[in-house]
Amino acid sequence: MGTEVIIIGGGLAGLAAASALADRDVPLTLLESRPRLGGRAASFTDRTTGLQIDNCQHVSMGCCTNFRKFCNSVGQTSYFRCERQLNFIGPDGTVNPLSAGLLPAPLHLWSGFRRLSYLSRRDKSGLSRGLRRLARTDPSRWDGQSFADWLNEQRQTQTAIERFWRVVLVSALSETLDRIDVTSARKVFVDAFLANRQGWEVQIPTVPLDRLYGLALTDWLERRGASIRLSSGVERIVVEHERAVAVELRGGLRLAADEFILAVPYHLAGSLLPDALRGHPQLAGLEKLESASISSLHLWFDRPITELPHAVLIDRLGQWMFNRTVLQRERGGAAPCVIHQPANAGRSPNERIEGEQLFNYQIVISASRNLADLSQQQVVDAVVREMTEIWPATADARLMHQRMVTEHRAVFSVKPGSEQWRPAQQSPIANLQFAGDWTRTGWPATMEGAVRSGYLAAENVLSHLGSPEKLLAPDLTVARLSKLLLGL
Repeated sequence: MGTEVIIIGGGLAGLAAASALADRDVPLTLLESRPRLGGRAASFTDRTTGLQIDNCQHVSMGCCTNFRKFCNSVGQTSYFRCERQLNFIGPDGTVNPLSAGLLPAPLHLWSGFRRLSYLSRRDKSGLSRGLRRLARTDPSRWDGQSFADWLNEQRQTQTAIERFWRVVLVSALSETLDRIDVTSARKVFVDAFLANRQGWEVQIPTVPLDRLYGLALTDWLERRGASIRLSSGVERIVVEHERAVAVELRGGLRLAADEFILAVPYHLAGSLLPDALRGHPQLAGLEKLESASISSLHLWFDRPITELPHAVLIDRLGQWMFNRTVLQRERGGAAPCVIHQPANAGRSPNERIEGEQLFNYQIVISASRNLADLSQQQVVDAVVREMTEIWPATADARLMHQRMVTEHRAVFSVKPGSEQWRPAQQSPIANLQFAGDWTRTGWPATMEGAVRSGYLAAENVLSHLGSPEKLLAPDLTVARLSKLLLGL
């Protein structure tokens, strides 16, 4: 094919589109304003430890079939650890392991839920009833109302709301229950927990995100003829006679192409479009979308606190603990950090600490806008107190280094009404596609949604080129019993 495609944005959406087109010998140029690929799935070097750390923990689930397809296609699957047991830590510090039993979906997790020590019999009974009703709920009947409204209507106990519904949804969607629509909440529970035995399994990267989406992926794309241009910010898309004809870079250079995919975050998309296009009804809702934040607290201790690879924390400020030392040890060479000079308790924050073996734990706080009223030290102190209550070994450990990272626009907020504001991939301009988790994918703001949007945009491009092809991977098969009991 001789048609040139320009993809603006090197996040997951742009990378998914690029991988699909490059694998089909479509000539393309991918433009990324930053000096690296990956978008919000990024790593950076911590100056004190010299180690690469992620700006936020990114995980996938078994129900994310297109993200898995993307990783398979570019050879990244081996960099994920599949967790078939989740470790829920109750308020009293008890570890409650959750794994699938022998029964088929949707009953596969019931024995595990029954053993959760921090829920009463009444909580569990109401929870079972609530999940059945949610599966049978028509979300369109709840337009404009939040999932908190739905839970109150179902008379869920406050304990079940705080220790189950909130724990799952805040982690999955990075929003509070009063800012989550019923459609998105139902999507999480049906696809992950009720439809298929594998839907709930968590996939955790065992390498820094830059290794997933950095040089190896660049090499993969370039071997297939793609041109990757980093540090190439786009100023605007040039539209003439109702067709996109070029992009203008910030330095004034113009690059022409026949097809374009705009794969930048929603809050940047409008600024690259002509004024006449920004007011189009299809794009009017972009200004109404809002963002949700996620914070990650990276802690390095002088000794191990726990060997658990991860933990879900109940009734805590921190919601997830990821043991980066254990997780990255699997790749060989990412074991405890060893440096070569005695640590100095009075060192400056950016002074390298050396001569210590360090153990790295990452605490994730989703929907973290409430942290704005706290200093970083207050957050650190609160999290360390929580860790001490759960793992007493923390009291004897020395906190050698700390780093908090907040992604203020980590995802778009799935507020009630937000679905109607999300545009389709096909823009009002025939040869311009939109891609990003914020476009209409049938999924909330997730890596799966981003990859789906990239594939859908690429499908449109292939159709324009006279080579139509379906790129989306099928969803997991709905279990027969889930169809029978829940009407799925």
